[in-house]
Amino acid sequence: METTDTTQRVSLASLAYLVIILAGVKVASPILVPFLLSLFLVIIFKPFADKLHERGLPGWLVFTIILTVILLFDFLLVMIISASLGSFSNNMDLYVNKLQTYRDELIFLSGKLGIQDRSQIDTLFDPQRLMGFIAGTLNSFSDLLSNGILILLTVVFIFIEAKIFPAKVRAITRRPENIRYFTVINKQINQYMMIKTYVSLGTGVLIGGLLALVRLDFAVLWGLIAFLLNYIPNIGSLIAAIPPVILALVQFGPGGALGIVLIYLAVNFVIGNYIEPKLMGHGLGLSVLVVFLSLIFWGWLLGPVGMFLSIPITLVFKIIMQINPDTRWMAILLGDGTELSEEDPVSAAA
Repeated sequence: METTDTTQRVSLASLAYLVIILAGVKVASPILVPFLLSLFLVIIFKPFADKLHERGLPGWLVFTIILTVILLFDFLLVMIISASLGSFSNNMDLYVNKLQTYRDELIFLSGKLGIQDRSQIDTLFDPQRLMGFIAGTLNSFSDLLSNGILILLTVVFIFIEAKIFPAKVRAITRRPENIRYFTVINKQINQYMMIKTYVSLGTGVLIGGLLALVRLDFAVLWGLIAFLLNYIPNIGSLIAAIPPVILALVQFGPGGALGIVLIYLAVNFVIGNYIEPKLMGHGLGLSVLVVFLSLIFWGWLLGPVGMFLSIPITLVFKIIMQINPDTRWMAILLGDGTELSEEDPVSAAA
C-alpha cells in the first residue's frame, strides 16, 4: 500500500514538473523560436553534410558549402517575399474591388434564392479580410527571417557542436545500449528530413511550375511557400493552397480558382499517396493520430516553427521512452502498432 502511494506521489510530482516546464517553454518561446529555427535548418542540412563527408570532402569545405547554400536560400527568400509584398500592396485596391464585385454578385444570387440573412456572406467574403490574410501570410514568413544574423550564427555553432557531440555522449555514458539509442535517433531523423526535403522540393517545383503555366500572379512565391509548408505534416499543403486560391478567384474568377484547387489536389495526392510513402519505406513508426496531435501541440507551444519540428521532436521522445522499460508503454502508444510484434523495435530500426 505504501509503495502504491509513493508511486502515485512520484507520478503527480512528475506531471507537475512537466506542466511547469511547458509553461516556461511557452513564456520563453520568443527566445526559443530563433534557436529552434536554427536547429530546424541544421536538421535539414545535416544529412547532406554527412553525404559530402562520405564522399571525402574535408570538414571545412562541407561547412562552407552548407553555409553558402543557407545564405543564398535566405537571400532568395527575402528577395522574393519583399518583391511580392511590394507588388501585392500596389495591386491591393484592384484585388479588393474585384472581390467586392464577386461578393455583391453572391449577395444578389442569395436574394434570388430567398436567403434573407446576408451577414454570414459579408463575414466570410470580406475582401479586406481575405486580402489581409494573404498579406499576413507573407508577413509571417518575413517575421521568421527577421533574426537572420542570429539564426545564422546559431547554425554555425550548432554545426560545430554536432561534430563533437557524439564523442561527448560516448564519454558521458559507457552503456552501449544508450549509444545505440542515440545512433537510432540520429539515423531516423536524418532519414526523415532528407526524404522530406526531396519531397517538399518536388512539391514546390511542381506547384510553382504549374501556377506559372496558368499565369497566376506570384507563382514562384507560391511554389516556395508550398516547399516550406510541406514540412508541416497533414495540414501544411492545405495552408499553402489557401492564398493562391483566393488570388486565383480575384484574377481568374470562380472557374480559375477551382482549377488552382485541382492543381493542388492533384500534386499533393500523387506525392502524398504514392511518392512519399514509397520513399519513406516502412514509415516513421508513429501513429497517424499522434502525428496530428503533435502538430497541434507543438504548434500551440512554439508557433509555426513548432509545426515544422513536430515530427522530429516526437520521434526523439518516442525513442527515448523505449530506453526505459517503465516508459516503454508510452512509446507503444505513440507508435503505429509495429512495436506490438517486435521484441526490441529500436534494434529493428538500427
